[in-house]
Amino acid sequence: MSAGFTPVGTRVLVRRIEAEDVTPGGIIVPEVAKKKADRGEVLAVGPGRRTEFGTMVVPPVKVGAIILYTQYAGSEVPVNGEKLLVLNEHDVIGVFTGEEK
Repeated sequence: MSAGFTPVGTRVLVRRIEAEDVTPGGIIVPEVAKKKADRGEVLAVGPGRRTEFGTMVVPPVKVGAIILYTQYAGSEVPVNGEKLLVLNEHDVIGVFTGEEK
């Protein structure tokens, strides 16, 4: 899915998951009222970094994971006509599991 772009180091390539346009109560949320996305699907993960002792430390997320990241983190990059986000590992807050997705 990330053909044309491979993250380096501890960076992660993410597709944003936009907020819903309608609240659970049925209220339509206008575009200007939506907050910036802070969830995304991991499309690619860099190889990691080496410690000063030569040990490889890989990022703790895997391709396909749904993550929560800091709201204004990362750099937007165009890949195959789609705007994706490149995050540093430290911008990832956590990984969703099970029903929370």
